[in-house]
Amino acid sequence: MRNFSTLTGKSLVMLLLLAGGSIALQTLCFSTSGEDTDLAHQRRFNEQYNIFSLNLPNALDFCGEPVPLELLDVRERLDRELLVNTYWQSNSLLAHKRANRWFPVIEPILRREGVPDDLKYIPLVESGFANVVSPAGAAGFWQFMDGTAKQAGLEVNGEVDERYNVVRSTEAACAYLKEAHARYGSWAMAAASYNLGHGNLQLQLGRQKQDDYFALLLPEETSRYVFRILAMKSILTDPERYGFHLRPKDLYEPYRTRTLSLTTPVANLNDFAAANGTNYKVLKLLNPWLRDNTLTGRPGKTYTVLLPAEDFDKALPEDE
Repeated sequence: MRNFSTLTGKSLVMLLLLAGGSIALQTLCFSTSGEDTDLAHQRRFNEQYNIFSLNLPNALDFCGEPVPLELLDVRERLDRELLVNTYWQSNSLLAHKRANRWFPVIEPILRREGVPDDLKYIPLVESGFANVVSPAGAAGFWQFMDGTAKQAGLEVNGEVDERYNVVRSTEAACAYLKEAHARYGSWAMAAASYNLGHGNLQLQLGRQKQDDYFALLLPEETSRYVFRILAMKSILTDPERYGFHLRPKDLYEPYRTRTLSLTTPVANLNDFAAANGTNYKVLKLLNPWLRDNTLTGRPGKTYTVLLPAEDFDKALPEDE
């Protein structure tokens, strides 16, 4: 091979041109290969991942009252809540699972109290059937404030907080909603009152000279409130329409329990649990309204405590 230093000027120029062309070609090939990979990735993404807009129901009612879907803003407000709850899949899946446990507890109370079945969705949108406390201090499935709960006859103190008692709080909510329906003549307005409060809703009625929920301009949370209920009702009653597929064994079963009536104080709930064949954790799981380790109780009042039945931990068969 010739020494590089002996190359003529012409030969050197040709060699440099060939080398530069090779480098450019390699760069082009590398760039094209990367672009092809991105394009293939994008095609695969578009083929395998799709998000669809939703078909709105042709007709819808809330507690037997027709929803005016012919109104532009009503359709769009419903569309928003259906989209939010359809594509917030984890939240809506939990709603399905928890509703299967708690609807059988709440539905008979609503029937007994003479209020529509659709109101069972209120605690679902209020708390997701979790014993949460709001930033304002509302607590339990039905999200009662301390003062409102006491006005409704619920016991709220350091040992007992019946806002966490699903039976007692549901009864209190029914009383409030029936009174609101008698006042406003509409279950949608009763639900709005439950969210906004009688005083604030009455202020808007006087200001706007309207008594129809769907014709009122309300604070955003209350404006969305009934539509959030309607969205959860639509999705839970027809889940496959919105892409949800759940097997019976995926749902949370109602707790299997037995009851015990207490009319005397309990000095130590941990000892009480052990004496009744369970433990402190399960006792508090079934009775979250017990807020301390003791139960002094009000004189003359009987407290109904839930204890686990013998088959409490039994799961559904795998093929169900």
